[in-house]
Amino acid sequence: MKRTTILHEIHKTYKLPPTIKQLLARPLPSQTTALDAHATSQDKESVVASSVTVNGWIKSIRKQKRVSFATVSDGSTSAGLQAVLQSSIVPKDLTNGASVRLTGRLEKSRGAGQEKDFIVEEVEVLGACDPETYPIQKQSLTNEFLRENVHLRGRTSSIAAMLRLRHALQKGLDVYFEEQGFTYVNTPILTSNDAEGAGETFKIAKVKPDASLDSESSSSPSPSPSTTTTTTAATTTTTKAPPLEEEFFGNPAHLTVSSQLHLEALQAAIGRVWTLSPCFRAERSQTSRHLAEFWMCEAEWADLSVGGATNADAAATTPTNDGVQGICTVVEGMLKTVIQNLLRENEDEVIGGGGGPHRTELEKFVSEEKYGPWKRMSYAEAIVRLQEEYARQLQGSSTLFEYPPEYGKSLQSEHERWLAEVHVQGPVFVFNYPASLKPFYMKLNETRGEGGSREEEVACFDLLVPGVGELVGGSVREERVDVLVRRMLETGMISTKPGFDAKELLSSQEAELDLDKLDLGSYAWYVDLRRYGGAPHVGFGMGFERLVGWVGGIDNVRECVPIPRWAGRMNL
Repeated sequence: MKRTTILHEIHKTYKLPPTIKQLLARPLPSQTTALDAHATSQDKESVVASSVTVNGWIKSIRKQKRVSFATVSDGSTSAGLQAVLQSSIVPKDLTNGASVRLTGRLEKSRGAGQEKDFIVEEVEVLGACDPETYPIQKQSLTNEFLRENVHLRGRTSSIAAMLRLRHALQKGLDVYFEEQGFTYVNTPILTSNDAEGAGETFKIAKVKPDASLDSESSSSPSPSPSTTTTTTAATTTTTKAPPLEEEFFGNPAHLTVSSQLHLEALQAAIGRVWTLSPCFRAERSQTSRHLAEFWMCEAEWADLSVGGATNADAAATTPTNDGVQGICTVVEGMLKTVIQNLLRENEDEVIGGGGGPHRTELEKFVSEEKYGPWKRMSYAEAIVRLQEEYARQLQGSSTLFEYPPEYGKSLQSEHERWLAEVHVQGPVFVFNYPASLKPFYMKLNETRGEGGSREEEVACFDLLVPGVGELVGGSVREERVDVLVRRMLETGMISTKPGFDAKELLSSQEAELDLDKLDLGSYAWYVDLRRYGGAPHVGFGMGFERLVGWVGGIDNVRECVPIPRWAGRMNL
């Protein structure tokens, strides 16, 4: 027996019944001709059986004297299944929101709006739902109302579509990285370092014993503070625990804000690695772009020249397609590939899709024929363009920027949106930022900024897109030990050992810093990556919720994640 046949038989044995999406995609028995002798068992299975059973929830129901019509959804597709029931078999508790199991047959629809009807022969209400108190009513519901009922909002069409969009984008990223030779890896959520150096991390602390437990009956004495009792269904064991004042891991631990540093360690062994993992930031911002818990797509790989022509706008200053320009090329190719495939294969699943302006704009941006390579400009050029616009605003032509643009200062959200939506009117890479604005791990450029009087700049970029602002950020990683250690000492990431002064070491004319005089602390391993076979490498991070928002045309990232968390709000 052939291997493919064996695999198919195994799959058939353990296969779940088809979802509504799978059923609607299959041809009806009446729509197929007799299968010939060469038809495979897969071909035969692709035809809808004469009798099928579906599970789902009632989205709406219209009861009439002789016949009733119900829209049933199991969340697998935006297209609900229209169920047709004889009124004699309709239970009283068949209402909006009820979960049901229906058995019947699919037929070509006699009405408009759908291709197939599900003629119900048996109906079973698995879970009743009181239509008077059910929060998810058919009328329009505000985002804030749905955030308050976050445990139920997945049943709405918009949030269900967002969840399917996340799935499709994740699958597209997986296929893209697989074709580029990357290995998917899992990185820690708990970490001893702050990857960004911004200090906006959540610290991990043990939950202290509740003092009220000490008042329990003397017949059930509480364990002493130096013991921990673990109870399972089978056994109860008592073990020694460390003193309460000690750190659980021996040193401070935090929730990660980025997988980058751990990815770099794995990249030094695997070569090309990527991950999609949760990250956490203790930032109290209440903007539409920030969450306390979010997902990041991050990748690291060796700094190799990327095939294909160099972006024409960057060719004048960057004749090769490696370094920061190479990362931009990879990111552009990744997004164009993933979004093109999504638009082609999941037309009805893209929020804002159909023939609307958002879909048309997306199709234009990811098309080489309609739009071409994405624009690239240096940070210095971006500041010049912003200052020109600000000067026009001062003359009363429009609303002023809240933050005047200035070289050496971060681009604010209003600046990013203006560059992408007004100046370029499309995606734009901004590269070579001042070193003072970026983390310690980004590689210092060999020369200073434009004009010679600018401060040191790093080989990095931010990708700005319309409607979102910053979507992706990346850089060449600093592989030179001495330059890296100097940056870490300057930014306070490491310190000197007792008896040595940081200012004296930094002002020394010695070619390299003496590592024996430095306390590398929790970053010693990061320096070791450079000391032991380190090589030039690059990487980027992309906020997954921002990608979902851009592709789906969703204004707020709180509607781009299944269960959002932000400062002041964690309902589940």
